[in-house]
Amino acid sequence: MRAVVQRVLSASVEVEGRVVSAIGPGLLVLVGVHEADTDADADYICRKVLNMRLFPNEKTEKAWDQSVMQRKFEVLLVSQFTLYGILKGNKPDFHVTMPPAKAKPFYASLVEKFQKSYSTDAVKDGIFGAMMKVSLVNDGPVTMQVDSPSLQSPAQASNGDVGLVGDNEA
Repeated sequence: MRAVVQRVLSASVEVEGRVVSAIGPGLLVLVGVHEADTDADADYICRKVLNMRLFPNEKTEKAWDQSVMQRKFEVLLVSQFTLYGILKGNKPDFHVTMPPAKAKPFYASLVEKFQKSYSTDAVKDGIFGAMMKVSLVNDGPVTMQVDSPSLQSPAQASNGDVGLVGDNEA
């Protein structure tokens, strides 16, 4: 699973001329679901995104000190299968994405994980499979990409969770 996380001052999703979700300060999370993703991947992405310290601490003035939950900000999840697209020549190919019939309930369960782990009211989403217009006001800008461990190459596994050698093991 892949998540592109953007720190925003605001974000919204419009479908067929109607705003279906909107948030104030928080995180806009574009989510790509790979055909091999499991519940463990969804758990990892949920935990990582909700605990990423992307916000400054206003009391201590420390940058990169607080998570979206600590700040009581909102999260807007948007399904985006194109995150796993690859170019074959000049044409995009999406063969490694999870098929829509399987991806729709899987994505819905991811949204539910976020809501249960944080707050139903603070976690919003777009409409799976719809043609969406996503608007945002970046804060920073700050953008991070997170891949679940099952799909990371060794070079990507430098996120602090996989493949690190302890101080006394080197």
